[in-house]
Amino acid sequence: MTIDLRNVELIGARLRLRDLRADDLDVYQRIFTDPQLTRYMGTDSLSVQAAAASFDAALRSRGETPRRKYTLAITAPDDDTMVGTIGLLVEDFGSNAMIGGLVVVPEGSLRAGGIEAGRLMAAFAFGPLGIHRVWAGHRHDHPVMDTVMAGVGLTPEARLRQLYRTQGQWRDVCTYAALRPEWAATATAAERRILASRPAEAREHAAAGR
Repeated sequence: MTIDLRNVELIGARLRLRDLRADDLDVYQRIFTDPQLTRYMGTDSLSVQAAAASFDAALRSRGETPRRKYTLAITAPDDDTMVGTIGLLVEDFGSNAMIGGLVVVPEGSLRAGGIEAGRLMAAFAFGPLGIHRVWAGHRHDHPVMDTVMAGVGLTPEARLRQLYRTQGQWRDVCTYAALRPEWAATATAAERRILASRPAEAREHAAAGR
């Protein structure tokens, strides 16, 4: 099995992750302009124009070589409508990637799909991308994200004091990480299929030390 790094699609038990398309703009803007949906993110909610610019940048990232940023739409397996988003940033040093930007719209059956989305993204990083360490963070006062991080298979590591400023206040961030050998031992059948996949094009950003 191969995965096209320019047109990513990851299928789980309850949801699917796929690359953004031009017709996802309305949902993307809805998410990133909504102060409630973005209240725990690392930036304040965006204007409509800024959200459109961010969306265009995400679409352009699909053509970058090497590709380091993946912004994927969350959908149901049998419905292509975008209901959320999640991102992966392949870092320039070591063999690290950061999961971030997880938002699922509150209505609908996938509102509790954050854990599965995070696990599919981790499997993608550890499998076709060959990453050794995946990490993520959340604002220290998020009411449920520690449970999501545990469900994704990430272990608590540190609390970074006053890392960013949103809604007029400095925010602490709690960080979590997983290493490929440990995480792979917990993978489901669907996640193992992704782990065993190969990129459809050469991975030019192979990390040092692999």
